[in-house]
Amino acid sequence: MEDTATIAVTHLSRYDALLRISKTLAAHRTMGELFEVLADNLHTVVPFDYLALLLHDGPTDEMRLVLLEPNQSGLPFVSMPLNEPGPAATVWHTQKAAVIPIPEAGQLHPVLALIRDRGGKSTSWLPLTTAHRRIGVLSFGSRLSDVYTDDVVAFMEQVAATVAIAVDNGINWDHAQRYQREVQEERDNLRFLLEVNNLLVSHLDYPELVKAIAGAVQRVVKHDHVSVALYDEDTGLLQFHWAYDDTRGLVASDVAIPLERSAAGIAFQKGTACLFHRSELEALGLDSAPLMKTAGLETVCCVPLVTRKRKLGTLNVASTALDAFSPQDITLLGHTSTQIAIALENARAYEQIAHVNAKLIDEKDYLERELHHEFREIVGSSRALRKVLNAVKTVASTDSTVLLLGETGTGKELIARAVHSHSPRRDRSFVRMSAAALPASLFESELFGHEKGAFTGATMSRAGRLELAHRGTMFLDEVGDIPAEMQPKLLRVLQEREFERLGSTRTQRVDVRLVAATNRNLSEMVNEGSFRSDLFYRLNVFPILVPALRERVEDIPALAEHFAQQCSRRMGRPLLTISDSVMDALKRWTWPGNIRELQNVIERAVILSPGPNLVLPLQDVRPKPDVQPRPDVQPREDDEPAANDEATGSPPVTTFQDAERQAILRALRESNGVVSGAAVRLGLRRTTLQSKMRRLGIRRPSF
Repeated sequence: MEDTATIAVTHLSRYDALLRISKTLAAHRTMGELFEVLADNLHTVVPFDYLALLLHDGPTDEMRLVLLEPNQSGLPFVSMPLNEPGPAATVWHTQKAAVIPIPEAGQLHPVLALIRDRGGKSTSWLPLTTAHRRIGVLSFGSRLSDVYTDDVVAFMEQVAATVAIAVDNGINWDHAQRYQREVQEERDNLRFLLEVNNLLVSHLDYPELVKAIAGAVQRVVKHDHVSVALYDEDTGLLQFHWAYDDTRGLVASDVAIPLERSAAGIAFQKGTACLFHRSELEALGLDSAPLMKTAGLETVCCVPLVTRKRKLGTLNVASTALDAFSPQDITLLGHTSTQIAIALENARAYEQIAHVNAKLIDEKDYLERELHHEFREIVGSSRALRKVLNAVKTVASTDSTVLLLGETGTGKELIARAVHSHSPRRDRSFVRMSAAALPASLFESELFGHEKGAFTGATMSRAGRLELAHRGTMFLDEVGDIPAEMQPKLLRVLQEREFERLGSTRTQRVDVRLVAATNRNLSEMVNEGSFRSDLFYRLNVFPILVPALRERVEDIPALAEHFAQQCSRRMGRPLLTISDSVMDALKRWTWPGNIRELQNVIERAVILSPGPNLVLPLQDVRPKPDVQPRPDVQPREDDEPAANDEATGSPPVTTFQDAERQAILRALRESNGVVSGAAVRLGLRRTTLQSKMRRLGIRRPSF
């Protein structure tokens, strides 16, 4: 009775273990988890010192050891081909369990001999088979003899059937997971290829394109840094313009590296993607890869960028991790290199076109301003003027810097234009800039230009006045008002013929002839310390003193006639006659505003003159006390009218501002409130009319 009870308890324990194994195996999917659960539960019901699972490999038709218990005992089995005799092959072909005793001596199969060498006395081999296919073989053994009786083997066959189903499910799970990963990788790769193709048309801004490429690469190849190096045919170097990483974002660079001692250069020359580690780059010299030092990068993959036309440069992807890039990563980057190269080439071409267009637009603006210039020719024949023009002829044929000195309004810009028009540079641009017209914060960007993002509002790169004047003439007016911090940079242009745009580290050379002008005493400013002496000496190579109008009184009649005709034509008025009395009044006035004042006085007189004769407002040219006003010189509002005002047809007594205001209002009404139309009627530029309207307080609905 005790033996029967013992057997019953043993069977119950085994089937209870089988139930636990079945439930536990059903809750696990990976092969490692399955075998761990199997070993833990079988130890309580079946004696074994090793437990092994051998799976069939279809392509090689051999059994491969997958799992082993205990794992620290070493591998008792090697791969076993099924076309050779052996316990695994026998069980696989017969699909029957086998219990094999291990004799202490004699010739054995190598696998059985290995079990004997490790102290094994008996071993059992069971097929792992489901209703659909054969999976492999389950093998276990013991250092004891005669332990694997029929009932143990029968129990283990049931275990093997359960294990076979679980292993089959595990294999299918692994295959599904692997297939899912492959599908996801393929999807990511296709998405990456699509993104790169979209870069060809969606990103024409070069820096933004580099940032977009970095983002696209990051989704398929993990990295810490991306840069693009472009080959410069003139220098034979690879030029890094932009780089991107998550920490610093998009960073401008101006690093040039040689082809022979750099990772990018080696890949560029070989024409194939190359992987480099820090030790290899250190052997080349880290001066060729400064970021390897500063950013702690350990691995870099350099991919050549090649289009149908040429080798453009390299795409460089780097990481702080060792062995960061797999062969698949390198292959993927290589597959997209052509598309990336085309996108970069398009962006560079667009950048160059945009630069040229911006320069053309700026040049067009300058030309339009020149077309609207009030007068072109220098009027007069006085001795003082002839002396100036002779100096112009002397210096014009050279490239020497000219410094024009004189009071405001004397016509220094006209003299500067004369220097340009008589020089070998006459067919090139004449670019004007006034140092007094710009705040110090804008002076540098206006003169030297700026890069996109150099300051708030710099939405695109723009050429400065110096670039526009390349191979031409630069007229720098009011040079005495140049900010102190800008004076060394202007000096560098004069000495070295080079400069950098605001926000750029790239040095540009320029061929410009400089004509400067000022109404200030630069010598005194040098003594006071407000103007650099070395800059003054550079400017003062060939000084020309432009005389004041009071020093060339004999030119006033010709100038007055010139301005009167010019204003009359512009306003659509008949040409006005200037009487001797008006001309005498003009010649007697001291003209503190010089030629500019004379031009403004004549313009106001043309507006106020109702008939064929020019009527001059007295307040514009107040005569000396011993000279009485003439009838055709109109008195101010607070003066007594002349006795013969009515005979000469003078207009009613009024101030000039009132007359000017009435004339503008009349023109606005005639043009139905259209400012540009009123400007045409008055012979003024629209911006000039708008300025006058603001000064006179003319607003809607007053017109």
